[in-house]
Amino acid sequence: VQLQASGGGLVQAGGSLRLSCAASISLFSISTVGWYRQAPGKQRELVASLTGGGTTTYIDSVKGRFTISRDNAKKMVYLQMNSLELEDTAVYYCSLWGNSRYWGQGTLVTVSS
Repeated sequence: VQLQASGGGLVQAGGSLRLSCAASISLFSISTVGWYRQAPGKQRELVASLTGGGTTTYIDSVKGRFTISRDNAKKMVYLQMNSLELEDTAVYYCSLWGNSRYWGQGTLVTVSS
């Protein structure tokens, strides 16, 4: 199983980025998709998740700014990030889980002042 994340980059504070994650497997059988991030010197944290039934969860610091979505037919997972803040700087990882857990490689998001 391969997950290919893309869309990271350098953006000014207040700007937006859209992360994409292309999966090599069908998402119809995947219970939950999510995005994690790991900032320098910090532990990896779950930023957002989305179940097959449409339930979303977000960490408090991104609520109202980030939106997770999935397109099962296209085997894609997205993270729309708006009003980016310096504290959002991190490597972002997509992950799928159900009976098994899959990880993609990270994509770096750098927010500058």
